[in-house]
Amino acid sequence: MMPSKTACLSRTVLLTLLAAGTLLPQSAVAADWSIKEVRAGVLGSVQARSTFEPGFFPTVALYFDPLDSANAATWQDTILRPRIHAGATISTAGEASQVFAGLNWTVDVTDRFYIDLGFGGTVHNGDNEDDGSSGPKLGCSLMFREYAAAGFRLNEKLDIVASIDHSSNADLCDPNDGISHAGLSLAYKF
Repeated sequence: MMPSKTACLSRTVLLTLLAAGTLLPQSAVAADWSIKEVRAGVLGSVQARSTFEPGFFPTVALYFDPLDSANAATWQDTILRPRIHAGATISTAGEASQVFAGLNWTVDVTDRFYIDLGFGGTVHNGDNEDDGSSGPKLGCSLMFREYAAAGFRLNEKLDIVASIDHSSNADLCDPNDGISHAGLSLAYKF
């Protein structure tokens, strides 16, 4: 019996995270890996008409700070000490759902407003083949993912975050329509 797409997706994500853990410096492995922030929200497709994904996409992401980026003193220090995030975006209309992980950098613009940029990878269960159906054709299940976000601190614990993300295979597979979303999330800091 063939394993389900969900089982394959879960195993791939677990193996990716385990492999990433072996590449981290020893200080990161021994550091504080507690969850520092949770973001939960809703995204929508911002694709062109031919690759548009209907429905909405609930999303949740966990943020960790094992390199202590919260205490970075200079912009150079900030670049060398990214946070680590992992999360999922789930389609409500049977389109591509994703599990993702990566690095992100947050830069304060004011004491309440910040910009957050991230890069990493994602695994999805979307359509890889150009079979004539609607929606994006993604070429392969493992893709790159990047995002940009702007956040506003409502108080010490709660932020509102507007974000846009894009995932594609960087033309390593054919086709490569990619997936793009934009939306709003609430961020809770521990």
